[in-house]
Amino acid sequence: MTPERPREEDAIPELIDSDEARVEPSDSPLPGSGQLYAALDLGTNSCRMLIARPRGSQFQVIDSFSKTVQLGAGLEASGRLSRASMTRTIQALRICQKKLEKHRVKRMRLVSTEACRQAKNGRDFIRQVRREAGLQLEIIAPEDEARLAVISCAPLVNVQAEQLLVVDIGGGSTELVWIDLTGVEPSDRPRAIMRLHAGFKPQGPGQARVVDWISVPLGVATLKDQFADVEDDAARFALMSWFFEENLSSFSPYNHDNAREGFQIIGTSGTVTTVAASFLGLKRYDRAKVDGLRMSSDQIDTVIREYLALGPEGRRTDPRIGRDRHSLIMSGAAILQALMRVWPTDRLSVADRGLREGLLYAQMSADGVLTDGPYE
Repeated sequence: MTPERPREEDAIPELIDSDEARVEPSDSPLPGSGQLYAALDLGTNSCRMLIARPRGSQFQVIDSFSKTVQLGAGLEASGRLSRASMTRTIQALRICQKKLEKHRVKRMRLVSTEACRQAKNGRDFIRQVRREAGLQLEIIAPEDEARLAVISCAPLVNVQAEQLLVVDIGGGSTELVWIDLTGVEPSDRPRAIMRLHAGFKPQGPGQARVVDWISVPLGVATLKDQFADVEDDAARFALMSWFFEENLSSFSPYNHDNAREGFQIIGTSGTVTTVAASFLGLKRYDRAKVDGLRMSSDQIDTVIREYLALGPEGRRTDPRIGRDRHSLIMSGAAILQALMRVWPTDRLSVADRGLREGLLYAQMSADGVLTDGPYE
């Protein structure tokens, strides 16, 4: 399958396998403290939701949910969502529905991504969710997914960055967006990224310009499935990395020479945050230490070599990786290594944020309830 192209132009490691697992601090809503917003991201591997209220230029998380549901299990082979995966997912979505009712959330956006886009029975499943869980999910286009990932990273944009690459490694697809910031005043660059919530089309002088974007239908789950028959661990990793790079050939910045200075790459996904946690030696995940961390390509390569040396069994028992991530970490690492091999940077900014945060920022920005920065 060819990557999605424009027509006219991780995430958090789940160390707790619980239906009530909370991935971020939670507060009780206070009377009169502002309207609550919700964002739900149903991906190929996980179901995640945030409930939050606006606070300045950011938002305050009130409640959250994250669970591995493996909605896309077996999809590569059959082209359909399996009955077992749909049952698991609906059970998780019922918990989300109860949280939305509990907090009386009125403003929400609930989306599904690559698994439902690709499955022959994806739209049937959306109707089943409406009947059995009481939630109206929408299947979003790859461009929407890419745009939302980009705006979620606005607070991490370096004011000195002139060229920005945002990478979101998902379960079923990987989105890459290349943005030219040379026409934007340095102090305004994070806000210029946030303004992309209105779309990728040019917004006029002094605004961020999206040079190109691509959605590669290969994520940690789908890439792993394609090379499941390769028994040797190191050989499988190398094949996955080179195969992913081949799928970038139509992405226009791939073949261009770009200066190392003024270039920033931000990675958002469970893969990126897991590699960061491993680098820091965290046996218990700490978002405050991971989000915004900058890692060198040498540091990333060292962690990946450690993963390969551990082998499948060692990765399964490594507390830095977590039991929900060990089977997918090498396919994610293969994607990450390919990206660091291709582009002119020896630094990666780690983002523990993604589609959910982008959905919240987009809703709140559209409603005008966020103040105008700074995004720190």
